[in-house]
Amino acid sequence: MSSSPGRSCSKKLNCSMEDLPEALLTEILNRITRTGDLNSLSLVSKQLYKIEGSERAAIRVGSRLCTATKALTSLCARFPNLRKVEIDYSVWTPGHGNQLDNEGLSVFSSHCSSLIDLTLSFCSCIDDSGLACLAYCKTLVSLRLNSAPKITSVALFSVAVGCMNLSALHLTDCDEIDNVEWMEYLGRDGSLEELVVKNCKGINHHDFLKFGPGWMKLQKFEFERKRGRYDSLIAIGDEVYDSSYDAHIMDIYDFCCESLMDLRLAHIETWPEVGLRVVLGKCKALEKLCLEYVLALNDNDMIVLSRSCSNLKSITLWLKLQRYSSDVSYCESRTSFTDNSLYALALNCRMLQMVDLRFTGCSRDWPSEIGFTQEGFLVLIQSCPIRVLVLNNANFFDEKGMKALSSSPHLETLELILCHAVNDAGMRFIAHTPCLSNLTLRACHKVTDVGVAELGCAHKLESLVIEHCGRVSLQAVQGVAKSVHYSSKCSDALKKKLGFSV
Repeated sequence: MSSSPGRSCSKKLNCSMEDLPEALLTEILNRITRTGDLNSLSLVSKQLYKIEGSERAAIRVGSRLCTATKALTSLCARFPNLRKVEIDYSVWTPGHGNQLDNEGLSVFSSHCSSLIDLTLSFCSCIDDSGLACLAYCKTLVSLRLNSAPKITSVALFSVAVGCMNLSALHLTDCDEIDNVEWMEYLGRDGSLEELVVKNCKGINHHDFLKFGPGWMKLQKFEFERKRGRYDSLIAIGDEVYDSSYDAHIMDIYDFCCESLMDLRLAHIETWPEVGLRVVLGKCKALEKLCLEYVLALNDNDMIVLSRSCSNLKSITLWLKLQRYSSDVSYCESRTSFTDNSLYALALNCRMLQMVDLRFTGCSRDWPSEIGFTQEGFLVLIQSCPIRVLVLNNANFFDEKGMKALSSSPHLETLELILCHAVNDAGMRFIAHTPCLSNLTLRACHKVTDVGVAELGCAHKLESLVIEHCGRVSLQAVQGVAKSVHYSSKCSDALKKKLGFSV
């Protein structure tokens, strides 16, 4: 019986694929990036299946990795040269089967001799005895633990000692990690270049001062304090901070961090003890700075930082109200920095390209508790080659500011959120900004269809995003930019940008 045309073609295809040189097949596989495409292609021929298995360097598995130990052993046998593995149980339910446990994790030390990057997310069945197995993964360079409720400092210290090439460590929602013996060891004998600690209840920002010599090697550092259930982003409280206090006059910490290029601090209080505040004056190579609701800082901190960080390219300042006073007879409630900080940045950081300013808890009308004025803000904008600008609840920014901004020669991306003084007249100016190609307006209720029409007349925008701007219609945004996103509602993503919990 003669075979069907389809089978004949398939047979010819298989034969031709089998006959191709291995080097050519490897090159074909290396050019395919989508996992689904690789899986499909590997089924075409035995040779492709074998080569694809040996060439696969990264794999991500999730909640359906059931009978985890056996399945992981099979995966490691199928892909013997894995270098990057991510296991994510964020959407796991009991119906999916067993999670990866300690025995399964031991597979990596015995079957993945090339493993350099491992991410474990929501692996609730792994405890210290399982994680300690990673100490035998001598090639491990990067470890990320996300929501690891049973892991303590004991296992982390074992990994720190065993994995001598470890250069990146991320800890998120690891509440049982508390003492800092592992941190002292990595600071003294480790090779960490990237350290990220977020929402770990047992670690506070003063602990990192024990990292000591390790600061010299760090290129990226991120610390976010775990907030309690009743933490408020806008509460002022009874604490009064000294606006003239200078944490850098007497430098009591004998370490330097001259390699640090990326620094993020979030939800911490730096006073009355200095803590990580002192780092701001020690980062000569810093290019990216993010300060999100860091209490008790003042202009002195920003001035010291600006004098050290001439390479600064990106700055994010999310500020809320706090009570300041350098005079016992007077106390004011405002955000932490004033125009003096903006002037210092404008004078010393001439490479600044990205600025993100958020003000939480301030009244919507100007003047308000915001320490910046439009004059100080415009000095910064006109002194630096700003390409990306994000303003959130910046009530000082009005039509005059938009006119000045329209002459900015480098501005490409502008995002305005809850900016109550932004109006149609300002849109007329913004429409003529020379290089502006991406514009986002969120909860800017004084902008109407008239202002959007001004944008359309300029024919410059590549993308336009309009969300929750009550006086802008869907019809008005059509054709204004090559790509348009419109929503009349306040999405969960927008609520987060506005500072609301969702």
